[in-house]
Amino acid sequence: MRKVSYLPLWHLLLERGMTKSQMRIEAGLTTNVLANMNKGQHISMESLIRICDALDCELKDAVELVKTEE
Repeated sequence: MRKVSYLPLWHLLLERGMTKSQMRIEAGLTTNVLANMNKGQHISMESLIRICDALDCELKDAVELVKTEE
């Protein structure tokens, strides 16, 4: 089984000197979406596209699939 990891996005934000809150505002996301991301939960594809548009990056720069041991 695999799960979604937002680690690439968190690294990208660090590289750009941007906070998660700044990214949330730029992408027009709700606080609930950001909270779900912080918990490693799924968010909608629409939200991921908004993030990629706001940061001018590709989906692979924001998320990755990681294997779990379940």
